[in-house]
Amino acid sequence: MARKLAEERERNQSYKSSVTSEEKFRRLYQLTTDAVILLDESGVFDCNEAALRLFGCQDRRQLIGKNLGDLAAPTQRNGEDPFEKASSLISRALTEGSCHLEWRLKRLDGTELLGDVLLTAIELEGKKVIHTVVRDITEKKVLEDQLQQARRMESIGQLAAGIAHEINTPTQYVGDNISFLKDAFADISKLLAEYRRLLEAAKAQNITPELVESVSQAEAQVDTEYLCQEVPQAINEAMEGIERISKIVLAMKQFAHPGSEEKVATDINKAIQSTITVSRNEWKYVAEMETDFDETIPLVPCLRGEFNQVILNLIVNAAHAIADVVGDGSKGKGKIRISTRRDGDWAEVRVSDTGTGIPEEIRSKVFDPFFTTKEVGKGTGQGLAIAHSVIVEKHNGTITFETEPSKGTTFIIRLPIRQDAESPAGSAK
Repeated sequence: MARKLAEERERNQSYKSSVTSEEKFRRLYQLTTDAVILLDESGVFDCNEAALRLFGCQDRRQLIGKNLGDLAAPTQRNGEDPFEKASSLISRALTEGSCHLEWRLKRLDGTELLGDVLLTAIELEGKKVIHTVVRDITEKKVLEDQLQQARRMESIGQLAAGIAHEINTPTQYVGDNISFLKDAFADISKLLAEYRRLLEAAKAQNITPELVESVSQAEAQVDTEYLCQEVPQAINEAMEGIERISKIVLAMKQFAHPGSEEKVATDINKAIQSTITVSRNEWKYVAEMETDFDETIPLVPCLRGEFNQVILNLIVNAAHAIADVVGDGSKGKGKIRISTRRDGDWAEVRVSDTGTGIPEEIRSKVFDPFFTTKEVGKGTGQGLAIAHSVIVEKHNGTITFETEPSKGTTFIIRLPIRQDAESPAGSAK
């Protein structure tokens, strides 16, 4: 009898605890400023006041019964079907416990917003439901994009002097050859004038020894043999200079292009080569550049401008690390090596340098915002923090490094080749 009473008390206590927990849950979910929606197999069955405000509803009846796909923007920028996406998200949350993403949603009046969406499978009143939290990050995303563009333009500004120098060298080369061709043409024009005189005299059958001598002297002064050899070479060199300028301008255009806020299929080998070209003045005095690109890598979904920014940051950091070893490079240069390869569903980029390496005591901090070992005015400590944010958070990839003091450092970037690829094991900050 005593045991039955104890079991009954335990059941009652468990029930009270459960009721208390659910009451607390409902109180918290009504008070939170984030939109909270509860879904079961029939769709939305409850939501809080913040959800009504977010989606522009007057009362819950306007949301009750809607499928998660009904709340998504009808045309997603990556072309996915919102209802198929909703179904896969719910399945994933039920299987894995939760899932998190940024998703374009729509209000009742049709206006769109970008939502930070977290779906979590929970048990409520004895059944599995999907607890969905939505936060409007539209303005935050706009500010982030503006900040990223400002940082990119700042990088372009820092590179401008170097690029001007890079363009000036072939421009001078072209100018020198054009000046030579101008003088050569003047000499050739004089010789042609003598030839015309000789031709007219031949037509009149009045060629005199004096005229022949005059033509011979003009030909000797012009040095036709030299011009026949040098003029084609000057033309080729001028064309090479123009081609060099065109490549620099094209690389700068590709690097500076703001790109899309959605990932686009990108030739990462071409993107890296463009960044190497525009940053040449940053590394050419202290390092030799070596590349080893895997041409079998397919197009990779990327935020192209931000990927370029990451590669630029790594190249500049590599050049600075090498400069700490070789000084101005007058007594020998270091080496920067950039390679790409395909590893299953992942594209891997390695940026190696023969610099100072990273001391063990600061390795855990290199991706921290504002952490830098550079002197004041030379580094903000944002380069690697931005790189980590872009690769890990925006591309669902990883960025890690291998380093050895006095030997150098290799940064390793891994990007998913498919949009739906999971982050590989070993994602590290």
